[in-house]
Amino acid sequence: MIRTLRATYYFLRLGRPLFLVGGFALHGLGIVMALWTGANLDPLALLWGQIAITAVQIMTHYSNDYFDLAADAANTTPTRWSGGSRILAEGLLPPQVGLITAVVSGFIALLATLILALVVQTGPLTVPLLMLAIILAWSYSSPPLLLNMRGLGEVTGAILITGLTPLVGFYLQTGQLTRLPFLAVFPLACLQVAMLLIINFPDAQGDAIAGKRTLLHILGPQRAVRLFLLVVAMAYLSLPVLTALGLPQLVAFSLLLPAPLALWQSWRMARGAWKEPAHWNSLGFWGVGLLMGSVGLELGAFLLLLFLDSA
Repeated sequence: MIRTLRATYYFLRLGRPLFLVGGFALHGLGIVMALWTGANLDPLALLWGQIAITAVQIMTHYSNDYFDLAADAANTTPTRWSGGSRILAEGLLPPQVGLITAVVSGFIALLATLILALVVQTGPLTVPLLMLAIILAWSYSSPPLLLNMRGLGEVTGAILITGLTPLVGFYLQTGQLTRLPFLAVFPLACLQVAMLLIINFPDAQGDAIAGKRTLLHILGPQRAVRLFLLVVAMAYLSLPVLTALGLPQLVAFSLLLPAPLALWQSWRMARGAWKEPAHWNSLGFWGVGLLMGSVGLELGAFLLLLFLDSA
């Protein structure tokens, strides 16, 4: 009994359930944007959309640990935010558990996609959008594309997580893609790239040993830091342009609220905090916090707009 409970605990840890919260928040952002534009809530589209999104996330988490096993095992400086779950790297479960769970989750995502397209009938872009999400999620660290090993992990993560997740939520409720969701996700995508750059620093040595060429290895640490500073600046400097193109002013203002945190993170990175292992957990924590705080603030702003319009 104790052995079974321990194995179940390890299995759940392997899936990193804390990170699943982001899928709910970003899907919710897309839905609230759709409602604000006048769409009526479709509960079935919400349910099966969330099943598809969560299944894609789970597939990504388990496949990442399986295909990144060599790099994770060579990583002697993991943090809470990097280096995988450590379950497979420490031999707590057989590696095949990760692969099998990833494949099963992928099939669940495909099934949910077909139900949305054929039963719920959410529109002709349902299959292309969700298939793109499934392919990118699998290809992040899995063959044949191995995107993260070819310097494309940060861009892929931004497109997949902060881009496609809200876009899917918006489309499944409206049956169309307008300018609004693209405007809303741009600053979040910039912050996603910045976060992924930060969490690659603790993994750098293990990745190098395993022959994993992330964007950090291709650019080198100094240029990677400059890229970090650039994308963080873009997240905020783009707001006037995004507002002029149609992003509600209240949403833009909400995104400005964590700007002091972004400035502090940028100052720390520019001053070389990335060189010190003692700072890696903190950098990762605030990188994730800046992104998810911005998602929450944007979601709250659209909810407030929805409330004000209905009052």
